[in-house]
Amino acid sequence: MLLDALWRERKVRFEYRRELCEAAERVVDPLGLVAKGSVWYLVATVDSERRTYRVSRIRDTAVLDQPCTRPRDFDLAAYWEESTTEFRAKLPRFYATFLVGPAAMRWVRYRGWRVEEETTEGDCVRVRMRFDAEEEALQFALTFGGNIELLEPHELRTKVLEGALAMVHKYRS
Repeated sequence: MLLDALWRERKVRFEYRRELCEAAERVVDPLGLVAKGSVWYLVATVDSERRTYRVSRIRDTAVLDQPCTRPRDFDLAAYWEESTTEFRAKLPRFYATFLVGPAAMRWVRYRGWRVEEETTEGDCVRVRMRFDAEEEALQFALTFGGNIELLEPHELRTKVLEGALAMVHKYRS
């Protein structure tokens, strides 16, 4: 239906449910569809502002019989690039430094876009990584057992120790 609205240059009404929020009705002027990996996004104008909607969160779609307004100079690729750059800049950041053994290094490299700094130290590699939240860094540290050591922040080392002890206790009983 969204593609049909784009081709016919018609307004669209739908219910949109943001994560952890109540659903809200929207009436938009569709400007384009973008695929990022396997996720589709609708770029649209609502109340003179450009918005991006994750298609999987759109429900009860109706193509209206009203023509949509499309700016003549709108460039979908340029908008998407600007929008994703702005989105990444606003993401929360939590940094942690690890000493990574050879067995875990391929998994660190798998998350290469999170690696901020990397320095070889003997057989291991000191890696500073960016996470979205402290909890994510904690999970990462606990995942690799003795093949990775969290060096900093120090407060998180305490949480890693608590998590590891809880796992030992659970599996001992």
